[in-house]
Amino acid sequence: MKIEHDGNNLRVSDIAELNAINASSFRDEVRAAMPTMPSTIEIDLSQTRFVDSSGLGALFALYKAASNGNDSVTLRLLNPRPPIQQLFELTQLHRLFEIARR
Repeated sequence: MKIEHDGNNLRVSDIAELNAINASSFRDEVRAAMPTMPSTIEIDLSQTRFVDSSGLGALFALYKAASNGNDSVTLRLLNPRPPIQQLFELTQLHRLFEIARR
């Protein structure tokens, strides 16, 4: 996993899987790297092959930690593969996160 800072923006990439094995460490590492007043958090899922319920929970926990009463924070998921996009749609999480293709 790679984490990059750009002012109040955070970008996370190179995530192979988000599952029960690594979801907690993913959540903790990203939360520790999060700026005090984040404006955008981008998580690039282009290389992610698998996400389970623990991975979804970690993404939701990051959304809650980032927003923490601040509605101006954007949590953007970039380039999810079709099966992962379908998972977000089935769980209705595509309404919570901004999902973009770049």
